[in-house]
Amino acid sequence: MPELQAHAERLTEEFGGAELATFRPISFTALKTYAPQPDEAYGTTLQRVGRRGMYLVLEFPALTFVVHLMQGGRLKPDEKQSPKPRGGLARFVFADGRALLLTEAGTEKRAGVWAVAGDVERLEPVVGLGPDAESLDASALGAILAQHSGRIHGVLRNQQALAGLGRRLANEICHTAKLSPFANAAKLSPEEVERLAAAIHTECEASLAYERSRDDMSSSKERPGAVHHREGETCPVCGDTVRAVEYRSYTVNYCATCQTGGKVLADNTTSTILKSPRTAAPPARPPQLDARTPPRRT
Repeated sequence: MPELQAHAERLTEEFGGAELATFRPISFTALKTYAPQPDEAYGTTLQRVGRRGMYLVLEFPALTFVVHLMQGGRLKPDEKQSPKPRGGLARFVFADGRALLLTEAGTEKRAGVWAVAGDVERLEPVVGLGPDAESLDASALGAILAQHSGRIHGVLRNQQALAGLGRRLANEICHTAKLSPFANAAKLSPEEVERLAAAIHTECEASLAYERSRDDMSSSKERPGAVHHREGETCPVCGDTVRAVEYRSYTVNYCATCQTGGKVLADNTTSTILKSPRTAAPPARPPQLDARTPPRRT
């Protein structure tokens, strides 16, 4: 949320009021919709760039472009407008000659653009998103958590439950709230829900203030935090060592003293792998014939 919100504000300030001349997909995977056609926005002006969850929303009078950057994506001013820009997926070109280029690092190329007409909340890809997490008070948050029996770290990242929070914020929010990332979301006490709601607001506001101080979107390693990707370092609150639980696609960072009463968390998958394999039972021996009994004729 913070990175996208601040970037949306910068784009609105720089490109708001600019007339769209054309939209050019550079990769065939960039445009995720076939109707309405992007040219319905040609000749109209960009009213604003907003944000919904983890999506940027470019609002034109006739239609809206919804953009998902994924992890390695960027939507930024394109001064060179090269025919084949590195990592380029799509380009918005404006009548005054300026352009915005959608890029994505890596080879997966999952970032993309949806052209939609009508209520964005009722249309793909926004339909089904939960409310933006930073907009909720403790009462509304508690009602959502009561419906999701699962580890709080996962529920915070579940965009159908709470929109806008990623891995970094989930780590930082749990640490600020002094909650185990493995605590069951549906079983939090009212006091724990209060702490969690306050931590969401605290961490989102601090991160947004940092992003607004920049001229562009930060990279993951630049973003401030107490525990995220700081395993082995000292917790700034208590002085204990920040720990990590590794998963295939993400890492849960936490402080045992601050969050788990000193308990070191174990990943179920890793724990299973590390367990000593059971000794296999020897195969059953075939029945032995009594030497005094002649074999049966067939």
